[in-house]
Amino acid sequence: MTVLLNDYLQQQLQQHGLPEKLGSVISSISNACLNINHEVRLGALDNILGSAHTGNIQGEEQKKLDVLSNQLMINALRANPAVAGLASEEEETYVAAHEEGEYLVLFDPLDGSSNIDVNISIGTIFSVLQKPAGELSTQSFLQPGKDQVASGYVLYGPQTILVLTLKHGIALFTLNEDNQFVQTARDPKIPADTQEFAINMSNQRHWETPMQAYIAELLAGKTGPRNKDYNMRWVASMVAEVHRILVRGGVFTYPKDHRDAQKPGKLRLMYEANPMSLLMAQAGGAATNAHQNILDIQPEGLHQRVAVILGSRNEVAYATAKHQA
Repeated sequence: MTVLLNDYLQQQLQQHGLPEKLGSVISSISNACLNINHEVRLGALDNILGSAHTGNIQGEEQKKLDVLSNQLMINALRANPAVAGLASEEEETYVAAHEEGEYLVLFDPLDGSSNIDVNISIGTIFSVLQKPAGELSTQSFLQPGKDQVASGYVLYGPQTILVLTLKHGIALFTLNEDNQFVQTARDPKIPADTQEFAINMSNQRHWETPMQAYIAELLAGKTGPRNKDYNMRWVASMVAEVHRILVRGGVFTYPKDHRDAQKPGKLRLMYEANPMSLLMAQAGGAATNAHQNILDIQPEGLHQRVAVILGSRNEVAYATAKHQA
């Protein structure tokens, strides 16, 4: 039986007593991603590759597709009366939507954008929170990851895939020829152990001592203390890295390093680490900042950065213990 995204949402809402408005928010996100997917597929044919010659709040160069994807997400979410406000990795502050809205949406409109021009998998990451009572403010968004009511991503790769959790398991949907998301997998489970890791080795000289020691053990393979060989992967797209882990296990880490004492990591807590960590938890994996569960971190700002170790739970536990010794 073919299960479309809207069918799945209705089943989940009824089975778990979730609000209809939450389903409408997920639908708005998926519709925006369909539009982003259309633009990604056109690429140079629509003159949207290359730099936009602007920078985001992080001080990073924006690609044309970054800017376009961000606006497509904002437009779709502001049109939904269930959305009180939204926050984007590309915006300095939050964007207000509907005063009576019940949900807040945070997103990275186009993760892995350095890969756009070379046609490697990129994606959109999203997180949904319940709006607290009272007037909308930055503080409304600063909720720990464990309070998310939904999260997920859309991977724009050889297939366009939507991965979603409403905190009752995970469902995977593949975009078909009719531009509809069709459920193709349910409740993936990440193996507890792995022999595959992902890290940007070019930054090795900047890592803290515990991460240096951990990666050295993996590289030593059977001749080292782990007594097994590891394979290394690095796509430079968190969506692609996480999707691989969901499908076959592994560990992904973007550690703290010594280059900027003001930044405890590179990845954004609210737009990347929290939504991906919720998916990890739902799939039996784990995610830490090398010291604590990412979902337990109390956010201090919309653009807060964190170190990330996520994936197969035993490997995450081992790497985290290295930092606590």
